[in-house]
Amino acid sequence: MQNILSVKSLTKKFDDFTAVKDISFDVETGSIFAFLGPNGAGKSTTIKMLTTVLKPTSGEISINGFNVLKEQDKARASFGIVFQDHSLDEELTAYENMVYHAVVYKVPKKERAERIQKALEIVGLWDRREDYVKKYSGGMKRRLEIARALVHYPKILFLDEPTVGLDPQTRNSIWTHIKKLNEERKMTIFLTTHYMEEAESIADQIAIIDHGKIIESGTVEEIRKRTETESLEEAFLKLTGRDLRDENNETGNKMRTIRGMGRRNRH
Repeated sequence: MQNILSVKSLTKKFDDFTAVKDISFDVETGSIFAFLGPNGAGKSTTIKMLTTVLKPTSGEISINGFNVLKEQDKARASFGIVFQDHSLDEELTAYENMVYHAVVYKVPKKERAERIQKALEIVGLWDRREDYVKKYSGGMKRRLEIARALVHYPKILFLDEPTVGLDPQTRNSIWTHIKKLNEERKMTIFLTTHYMEEAESIADQIAIIDHGKIIESGTVEEIRKRTETESLEEAFLKLTGRDLRDENNETGNKMRTIRGMGRRNRH
C-alpha cells in the first residue's frame, strides 16, 4: 500500500540538545497511526516538524508526495491538524470560525457553505453553528477544531492529544467521529495520546518514541508479543519505564524556541 507520510532520518536540535534523533517511519494511506511516548519524549517536536511549524535540523519528510521542506504550501494543503492547545476564536460563532479557516485555506467561495455544513454535520455541531464558541463545552470545542481541520479536504489528519482533559463519554464520542472519518472517507489519521486503551482500540500501526528515538513499532499484537505483555499499556511501561516524567524536561532552550514562534504557522 502507498504511504501518505514518509519520514527519513529526521533530527531536531536545540543548541546542544537533540530532541529528535534520526528517526524514520512510514504511514500507510488510509490507516490510523498512533505516535506514542512519555512527556518530553519528542512527540510534539516531531509533529511540529511534520506540519511545518518547526524546521528540521536534518532529514526528509514527504506528505502526499510533497517534500515538506521544499513544497510547504502543497504539503499544508494535504493535511489538517488539531493541536493540544485550543486555537479557536471564542468571540466568533462556530460558523464564523469555519469560514475564516476556509478563507485561509483558499477553499473556493462557491464551495465554502457546503463544505462547512458537511464538516459540522460530521461532528454533530451543525445545529449549534450560530452559537458563540465561548459558550461551548470543552468537548464541543474539540469537535469544532476537528471540523475546522476537515474543511479543505485533507488527505491526512494530525491529532495531538485530541481527547486530553475530556470526560469518558466525550472521549468516546470524538473517537467515534474519527473512526467514521477514517472508514467512510479513507482519511489517514496520525494521532498522539496518553490514553493507551485508545491507541490499542483504534490504531492500525503504532510507533513508540522515547528520548528522541523510536524504540518500538508495529501493530499492537506485534508489540505485545515482542515485549511479552498482555496490553499496550504494559508494553509501553516496560519499554519506557514507570517513573514520572516532567512535561517540560526537554530543556528550557527548546521550550523558549517553541514559545517564541509566531502563531502564523498554526492551522
